[in-house]
Amino acid sequence: MAETIIELINLTKKYRSFTAVDHINLRVEKGEIFGFLGPNGAGKSTTILM
Repeated sequence: MAETIIELINLTKKYRSFTAVDHINLRVEKGEIFGFLGPNGAGKSTTILM
């Protein structure tokens, strides 16, 4: 098993009553290359900035 360098478990971001990111899970292992794709307003930038 490769070494995990980034791991997010049930990550949520809210702006008052608006939920921008809801319970995201992500694991990136050493040596992996990944893309973060989705439509406008899906929370991609918010997730990366957290």
